[in-house]
Amino acid sequence: MANITRVGIGFDIHRLVSGRPLWLAGVKIEFAKGLLGHSDGDVILHAVAEAVAGAAGLADIGEQFPDNLAATEGIESRVIVEKILRGASDKGFGVINLDAVVQAEKPKISDYKQQMRESLARILKVDVEAVNLKGRTAEGLGDIGRAEAIACTAIVGLGPK
Repeated sequence: MANITRVGIGFDIHRLVSGRPLWLAGVKIEFAKGLLGHSDGDVILHAVAEAVAGAAGLADIGEQFPDNLAATEGIESRVIVEKILRGASDKGFGVINLDAVVQAEKPKISDYKQQMRESLARILKVDVEAVNLKGRTAEGLGDIGRAEAIACTAIVGLGPK
């Protein structure tokens, strides 16, 4: 059993492309483009999974869900997070809180923020008050600023369950 509190950080970025749905934090967002990826491309859930894996001392999602395996192609990012959470739980950890920053020029996440927080809380099995989600633009700079990509940085606290 884990007797300490641990913190992990995760980051992910994906290119926006036509012909794919946009998923953020397990919520389908109405937008003309979606995120390119081997999975559904949900950068928020990928960053969260990486943060949990880091805090629990688990292998990263690239090792656990390689992008060259047919079995993981198109996988829902929620499934990735749930597997990582099981690994953390096996080590005696549960999620305490999440703080995440989404970087996107478009779409604006403000209309979806509460729905995304609720989705994250359900997936992480925490109260919605333990989930903080912020949106930021890139002020027109780089791939994110040109609305060609979306990124997310997440910090997760784990403690004894």
